[in-house]
Amino acid sequence: MRVISGSAKGINLYSVPGKSTRPITDQVKEALFNIIGHDMEGRLFLDLFGGTGAVGIEALSRGAEHAVFLEINYHAFKIIEKNLQKTQLETWATLIKKDAFVYLQELPKHAFDYVYIAPPQYKSIWSKALQALDENPNWVKPGETVIVQIHPKEFVEGLIYSNFSEYDRRTYGDTMLIFYERSSRK
Repeated sequence: MRVISGSAKGINLYSVPGKSTRPITDQVKEALFNIIGHDMEGRLFLDLFGGTGAVGIEALSRGAEHAVFLEINYHAFKIIEKNLQKTQLETWATLIKKDAFVYLQELPKHAFDYVYIAPPQYKSIWSKALQALDENPNWVKPGETVIVQIHPKEFVEGLIYSNFSEYDRRTYGDTMLIFYERSSRK
């Protein structure tokens, strides 16, 4: 697992030992950034279930203004810390050791351009996280994007949200990426 593009291009990232996280492959990460666009300049990025931090770090490497990483697992939290130091991107990052659902219930201090949701699999956490965002949508700027990474078997058809609409869905082997846009209405 490495940084694909930008200021930290080519740097190999540390992995979290064991099976507590589900790291994104380089192929899927590259596809993700091809879909959302390469221009991260001035963007705010929330990596909701940080894991290794690979996706938020990729956004920072590509010029995102700031990334917030949430991770409750101690070992994963420390790996994100090490990966930010290794890539020298810690200046533009905030790392928070907190439950994502507690965080999403708070009053947003600022809205993000991108929210990335890649929780532990097979627990319906992704849909609960999206529901929490739907109930407190000011975490996401109007017209901006929430990206969900899950195993295709986890996807549930027909989920309806008041503030978010699915606009794209791609499957790469055992990884599905689903893209939601926050409605522009206030």
